[in-house]
Amino acid sequence: QVQLVESGGGLVQAGGSLRLSCAASGSIFSTNAMGWYRQAPGKQRELVARIVSDGSTNYADSVKGRFTISGDNAKNTVYLQMNNLKPDDTAVYYCNAHIVVLSTPSDYWGQGTQVTVSS
Repeated sequence: QVQLVESGGGLVQAGGSLRLSCAASGSIFSTNAMGWYRQAPGKQRELVARIVSDGSTNYADSVKGRFTISGDNAKNTVYLQMNNLKPDDTAVYYCNAHIVVLSTPSDYWGQGTQVTVSS
């Protein structure tokens, strides 16, 4: 079974920065895509950033120019550099991976890491 482990969340002041990490482990044949989603209280989970195995990326409009997603294919790890954080960025951030295991592609989720941005 694939496990995703997130780290790097915390409490920062507006304008500050955080770097999130997510490492996938298990019986992984290949990783097609990894990304970050976030969910604030009372809100739906939304895509923040995504990176595909060919290196292409996409971002939510609200974070463009402030967040950067990157990956280390050899380590099955994805990062999210978050700069100029705003209070509206406060949410639980979840790592997602589209991974092929036992010849079957599936989506996997981490347990989330809390990001809180104070004014």
